[in-house]
Amino acid sequence: MAERPKILVVDDSRTIRRTAEALLEQAGYQVVTARDGFEALALTADERPDLILVDVMMPRLDGYQTCALIKHNPHFRRIPVIMLTSKDGLFDRARGRLAGSDEYLTKPFAREELLEALARHLSDHRRFPVLASRPGADP
Repeated sequence: MAERPKILVVDDSRTIRRTAEALLEQAGYQVVTARDGFEALALTADERPDLILVDVMMPRLDGYQTCALIKHNPHFRRIPVIMLTSKDGLFDRARGRLAGSDEYLTKPFAREELLEALARHLSDHRRFPVLASRPGADP
């Protein structure tokens, strides 16, 4: 049996990390969490996640900086990075793209929206089957 895709969730809010972890594990993913960009960089090297969800607004190393460092590293640049934020302006989206993000989801987002984004990016990279539409997956 194939190993479940591993998702790294990076957010300085413990509540967001726990909520995302529960939702993603219920959907069939392995989950690793980080509380800031520095921890995310270390876990990216140690855990080799299949996809990274990163909050934009974090202390010390924000989501844009974290994404840019991941995308500029030749060992990690192919890992899809989805930025999660409450900032919905055109400038913010452009800044996310410049940092190298693969997608930009605005909070609050629906559970289905998040799972579809994960499935799309994991499927695009031909690493795993689309889990969001597997039989028995709850909406």
